[in-house]
Amino acid sequence: LRMMAAAPCSLLLLALLCVAPAALAAPRTLVLLENVNIRETHSLFFRSLTDRGFDLTIRTADDPSLSLIKYGEFLYDNLIIFSPSVEDFGGNINVETISSFIDGGGSVLVATGSDIGDPLRELGSECGIEFDEEKTAVIDHHNYDISDPGQHTLIVADPENLLKAPTIVGKSELNPILFRGVGMVADPDNPLVLDILTGSSTSYSFFPDKPITQYPHAVGKNTLLIAGLQARNNARVVFSGSLDFFSDAFFNSAVQKASPDSTRYPKTGNYELALALSRWVFKEEGVLRVGAVSHHRVGEDTPPSAYTITDLVEYSIVIEKLSDGKWVPFDGDDIQLEFVRIDPFVRTFLKKNGGKYSVEFKLPDVYGVFQFKVDYNRLGYTHLYSTTQVSKRRHANDTGTGFASHFSIPVASLNIYMWGFFLH
Repeated sequence: LRMMAAAPCSLLLLALLCVAPAALAAPRTLVLLENVNIRETHSLFFRSLTDRGFDLTIRTADDPSLSLIKYGEFLYDNLIIFSPSVEDFGGNINVETISSFIDGGGSVLVATGSDIGDPLRELGSECGIEFDEEKTAVIDHHNYDISDPGQHTLIVADPENLLKAPTIVGKSELNPILFRGVGMVADPDNPLVLDILTGSSTSYSFFPDKPITQYPHAVGKNTLLIAGLQARNNARVVFSGSLDFFSDAFFNSAVQKASPDSTRYPKTGNYELALALSRWVFKEEGVLRVGAVSHHRVGEDTPPSAYTITDLVEYSIVIEKLSDGKWVPFDGDDIQLEFVRIDPFVRTFLKKNGGKYSVEFKLPDVYGVFQFKVDYNRLGYTHLYSTTQVSKRRHANDTGTGFASHFSIPVASLNIYMWGFFLH
């Protein structure tokens, strides 16, 4: 989101506050539907959430009693919007309150369609996603399903077009995916947008019942079918251009491209992908936290009041991930430690040692105020940030700061000079 620019030290605290409900209690989830029938036509998806312990509050999107916030507190952890054509939300919900919900760390899943209304279009724009016009659809004359009625809008999306991020899209190999809906493009200036599922090189977005008279809104692999966002405060949002993608009919449908020698699959990969996406967006997957952090001279157990130059030190940090509602040790081989004053003086990889990551290194021959810093930002995972400030002296018997001892003589000389000036 445009308004998100949090100070680094607050990111860790906010991240922990955002993920705590998922680990401790049933996630409170508000579901807004286009109509009550969607509860039945998309029952498998909703059942997958309740089976995982989600507390669902299901309402129509225009319900006048709707509320996300009460007395300054968010009433829900997650928001699902399965109401593509909504023009006015009920109660006190609007694009502004949904944006505030995201700014507060809330998770949002949005499914739209060719009948997309202005509110969801505006919400997408706030998150770096631009939807095509109402009544347009993604079209692909080479990759449509054999049951397509003739407009080639029932798209067969290849799993190869998924984002290479198992934490987001799942680890298992998927069958082809059925999609029917509106296309999106990502704001090229927003680095937070994730191209989760793209169209093929032959796909484009346009009015299916009109001849092409202008360049389409989206063409080829720039055509987004599903997009995501992880904001700087670790809030997550997923947009699907197809509400049908989450339907029982698409979950259970066979799928086969309408091309010679194509393979028929008894079921689509929609259900598995939908589950993986919901686990990620609702912070059941890809959530990290910092545990105990320690530092000391090698051979000692406690940190000193100040280090001296060229000390040999040991730094360790415990990093955990959320797995099935429990915190377990995180397994990573690319976590770095920086020893920073203004710029890093030391940058080194941390080695996993049991349930923690640690490293030994020699402090540089420079004194001042430094930080041990771990800044871990990897695709699919929450941003992990930890800093510990320490002082470093030239020698063990130094009592003053390097600044004072270095400048004491010049300052004294200046005082004598000024006194002589006034005597004249």
